[in-house]
Amino acid sequence: MKFEIKQETLIEHLNYVIKGISNKNIIPVLNCIKFELETDGLYLMSTDNEIAIKTFIPASDIEHIDKTGDIVVSGRFIYDIIKKLPNTIVSIEEVVDQKILITTTNSSFHLNCNRADEFPTLDLNENQKPVVISKKVFKNIIRQTAFATSSQESRPILTGINMKITNNILECTATDSYRLASKRVELESPLEEEINITIPTRNLNELMKLINEEEGEIELHIFNNKVIFKFESIVMMSRLLNGTYPDTSKLIPETYELTIQVKLNDLYAAIDRASLLTNESDKNTIKLESNGNIITISSNIPEIGNVEETIEVEKDNDHEIKIAFSSKYMIDALKSLESEEIVLLLNGEIKPIIIKNPESDDLTQLILPIRTY
Repeated sequence: MKFEIKQETLIEHLNYVIKGISNKNIIPVLNCIKFELETDGLYLMSTDNEIAIKTFIPASDIEHIDKTGDIVVSGRFIYDIIKKLPNTIVSIEEVVDQKILITTTNSSFHLNCNRADEFPTLDLNENQKPVVISKKVFKNIIRQTAFATSSQESRPILTGINMKITNNILECTATDSYRLASKRVELESPLEEEINITIPTRNLNELMKLINEEEGEIELHIFNNKVIFKFESIVMMSRLLNGTYPDTSKLIPETYELTIQVKLNDLYAAIDRASLLTNESDKNTIKLESNGNIITISSNIPEIGNVEETIEVEKDNDHEIKIAFSSKYMIDALKSLESEEIVLLLNGEIKPIIIKNPESDDLTQLILPIRTY
């Protein structure tokens, strides 16, 4: 294998595939990037067995191809070398004894290679009917739900985002059993079969780093044990989580005793300030109490002090409420909403708090209260 390429072109694509390796992997070849040079261009591949990333540089973006072939080289070392080279023409050549030579006008590096036949075979074939969705919409779905997934490996299924598709409705749900985020999106084309998969949130966060431009679409090719995302010159595969995702549909009540409408920025700022006098050992607990059209947000640490914030709100009836919850969970939920006003839907001090945009029903945030009263 021998070719010449601009440094900025190669580093752009190395920036993608470097996210597919893990330096903690005890299998050396999984810390590597595979270069596969064909007459039509250069394919770069990486995998840690949980995700796989493949990107393509067409021959028109390569300065010169002398000889095709493939190599497998340490991902971190070649990434760091190319990143630090000046923006000039880089020559990469496979030489004897499983080594490559990387040269520019003033620099030269020799790197040892792994055996190409030891690199895993990546099955990145597409299916016939992918789910097609706007990249901007997809990024928004992840932003509005991913924070609610669990970080505890004791229930692996909760460490992912559940995606259900029925006809043309995509519903994405995340929960750690103390809070829940659910987003509904209408797809342009209905699906013949129902889809119900759970994708590890860690993998989706890596995918988000690959999507630089929000214009355009992303394809989801869904299989029994994996999902393949395809956009532009990038293909990414993620394993799916095994198990049955809990049925969360019954957690959202159909009726509410009290609806409080409030300006999002006012509530966010009050909770943000009240959270200064909370601590993790007490679950960052703050209290909300209504009195007419005024709500009071309060918190205290006995050995430090206390804080009270008042906000004017609109209520749909004369019911009053006293309820406590995690300030961290509420702030995360409020950050996900894109509206000037929000509604808090309440059924008493021990029932879940539902947070929504009053003008849209596509995003639902749920937080379990903390018993203090």
